[in-house]
Amino acid sequence: MESKRQNRINKLLQKDLGEILQLEGRNLFSGAMLTVTKVQVSPDLGMAKVYVSIFTSKDNEAMLKKIRSHAKEIRHQLSQRVKNQLRAVPELHFYLDDSLDYIDNIENLLKTP
Repeated sequence: MESKRQNRINKLLQKDLGEILQLEGRNLFSGAMLTVTKVQVSPDLGMAKVYVSIFTSKDNEAMLKKIRSHAKEIRHQLSQRVKNQLRAVPELHFYLDDSLDYIDNIENLLKTP
């Protein structure tokens, strides 16, 4: 069960990371469209799991590796945005969100007679 503080921080990080990835996505990630679908902060606020959906990319795993390689830069930009709200910016761990693929698969299974 997440606390109210964790929920507020989750929403704050999701909003700011989404903006950062959209702005930097054009330059760093070769035009791929990135969306932050969910953020989960640990109870001690030291680590954040960031779930990302990747569109217009042929190889999602390679794009995820690229995002992970730029994690320090992204965390620094995030710290510039949330420096007045958070004392310490959590360490970012990026994961691929495949919920859209899962939904498509279920819809295809339901359509077949």
